[in-house]
Amino acid sequence: MDRKRTSTRSQSFGEQGLTLLDRLGNWLSKRAISKHLPKAPHPYVLDLGCGYGALLLKNISRSIACTAHAVDLRLDPALSEEFGFKATEGAIPEVLSRLPGESVDLLLLISVLEHLEFPLAVLQECQRVLKPEGKMLINVPTWRGRWFLELAAFKLGLCPAEEIEDHKTYYEISSLWPLLVEARFKPSRLEVKRIKFGLTIFAVAQKSQ
Repeated sequence: MDRKRTSTRSQSFGEQGLTLLDRLGNWLSKRAISKHLPKAPHPYVLDLGCGYGALLLKNISRSIACTAHAVDLRLDPALSEEFGFKATEGAIPEVLSRLPGESVDLLLLISVLEHLEFPLAVLQECQRVLKPEGKMLINVPTWRGRWFLELAAFKLGLCPAEEIEDHKTYYEISSLWPLLVEARFKPSRLEVKRIKFGLTIFAVAQKSQ
């Protein structure tokens, strides 16, 4: 079953106790994502594998008025009290299969794809649920990032070891790009680049009309 552990994302985007390196990485991620926030009135934003506290999604919902849908295996019960929030506990493939087609304006897969056993099937479902002109934002670690993550987790204890143990693979532009094309995203609507000093890849996939 495709799944994503929740420990890493639950520590991101504003939570106290982060290292200087964590804070720099989070700032770079937020900066990349902020450029692609929907401009349509009251968009539907879906964050898959959002982490227990859905902190990134909270940050977005404070920037734009939107319907914010948080999805993960375990979620903070208090999320249901957030204005405009919808919280769904469950595995990503099962949750996606229940969503109507062409219903999502912005879909987030941040530090998720590397945990999935069947990434292509999930990407195809993501393409299905996106509205025409809707965007999917992806952040994945590279093979260079693998060395850094394993050092941080297994040697230095700077991030949860179980989170890194759950990684199924790592990515390069040459492997992520064709996967997105196979998921029916047109090459002309793809932007795939390295960020965070080459440790991660950030991708923008926009659905065609």
